[in-house]
Formats: sequence, C-alpha cells, structure tokens
Amino acid sequence: MRIENSFIPVEGVGETTERRLWREGVTTWEEFDPAVDVAGVGSTTADRIESFIAEALTRLDDGDAAYFDRAFPSGERWRLYENFREETCFFDIETTGLDEHRNRVTTVSFHRDGETTTLVAGDDLTADRLRERFADASLLATFNGARFDVPFLETSFGIDVDTPHLDLMYPCKRIGLSGGLKPIEEEIGIDRDRPDLSGRDAVRLWREYERGDDDALDTLVSYNREDTENLRTLADAVCERLHEDVFVGPTAESE
Repeated sequence: MRIENSFIPVEGVGETTERRLWREGVTTWEEFDPAVDVAGVGSTTADRIESFIAEALTRLDDGDAAYFDRAFPSGERWRLYENFREETCFFDIETTGLDEHRNRVTTVSFHRDGETTTLVAGDDLTADRLRERFADASLLATFNGARFDVPFLETSFGIDVDTPHLDLMYPCKRIGLSGGLKPIEEEIGIDRDRPDLSGRDAVRLWREYERGDDDALDTLVSYNREDTENLRTLADAVCERLHEDVFVGPTAESE
C-alpha cells in the first residue's frame, strides 16, 4: 500500500470510513470527489479530506516522510514503507548486554539501497558517524528498535534519533508473527548463513575479539550484517501481507 491510498490521517476518517471510500472506487487521492456519496463522509469530513490531500501532495513531492510519520496513526506507519523504500535505512546493533547504562554497543550495521556498512567500537563507531547515517535516511527500519536499539544508541552516544522509524516487530504481531526475529524469519522462509549464532554468541565473539581474536570480529560483523540485511526482506514480506489484509478494492457495483 502506498501513502496515496490512505485517508486515515484525516480527522473523522477511521478504518471503517476509509474502507467505504475504497469500496466506492476512491482508492487514491486523485479519485476523491466530494460529490461522491459515501456513508460517514459528510461535507465537513469531505472538506477535511480535500485539505489533507492538497497538503499531502506537496509534502509527498518534497519527500517529507516526517510529515506523514506525524499524520498517520502509529499502527499504520507501515504504509510509509512503499513510498520511501529506497530511502529506508535498516539498522541493527550488537551490544555487550541489555542495559544501555552499563553495557557497550559493539557494532552497528546499516543496510540501504543494496549496500551494507558496519561501524565497529574502537574504530569508526562514533556519534558523528551515526548522525550521518540517520540524517541521510527518510525512514528507519528495525526489529524491536524502538525499545532497544534506538534508546541504547541515544544513551551511549548522546544523540537524538528523530528520523521516522518503522519498528517491524509491531506490524509482525499484527499479522500473527510473534517472538524474536530469527523464529519469524524461519516462519516466513528467510534463510541464514549462520542460523546457529545468537545474541549471546555476539557478546562472546566481542569478548574473544578483545582478547585478540580478529576472526571473532569478522564473525560478529557477518552476524550483525545478516540481521540487518534480512530486515529488508522481512519489511517487504510483512508490508505486502498487510496490504493484502487491509486494502479493499472497489465493489462490482461501484466499478
């Protein structure tokens, strides 16, 4: 689903009214006609829809993802993905533990437009490098990043991560995919080169690297990069499934 299919940001338009619009053939903004008689869309709501469309078209042309991040209900943020797919930065962090006040970030991998980059503690993992990666993206995508990755980075590096953020854990739950990232990958058929590695192994590998084992760092980086790259495949699959579940095409009577 694309942003242009959506009317739900408009005050007075809930899921039911949006589906009624779609069933009447109003599946995109350009198809909206205030003269069309749709249950739940009175003159006031129609005026609001027209005002929203006028501003949203300009914002979309400007690539203003932050505007739509604010406009859409949080549970519908996945609808931004199709429009901003190529400007989406997928990222994942590895740490020495779960407490951002006591533990360290060891590696951070970013995947965007087919390219993956990894920053490593003690080398190029700095606040400035992180800011550069986030500032250059229209949308961030993580798995459980809203509760873990983002606050960990903000606390550890004193940065503010305010780029619009799609945490895939929540749309996964919406379509019945629960648990950690790896079980979900298995359920939808995403393969891994090293399915035997876990977050606990990531901590062990960093400790081994600190003791002088460079091969351990190579393995850790490979693990972190695979986590990150698989997020793209997961986002594609989940957003496609949500589109199929949510979007309602026109009824035969309205065609």
